[in-house]
Amino acid sequence: MQLHILYFARLRDTFGRAEEHLEFSGTTIGALIDQLVARGDDWREALGGGRPFRVARNQAIATVDTVLSEGDEIAIFPPVTGG
Repeated sequence: MQLHILYFARLRDTFGRAEEHLEFSGTTIGALIDQLVARGDDWREALGGGRPFRVARNQAIATVDTVLSEGDEIAIFPPVTGG
């Protein structure tokens, strides 16, 4: 399936891209993160458990068990705090 992935803040800077279209053969957010981590180096450090991040599917917060569908928009971003 084709996914539209958006990267925000430090992740955008680390990966050198704000977005990408990705062909994905898995079914869940967890499997997607595993595929991205497998790219190695910066990807592994940023998404492999070292630093916190959040994921949204079609603008709703998602968990590792969230099932993905063709054409989903996936946003990956650091935790946000405000005052």
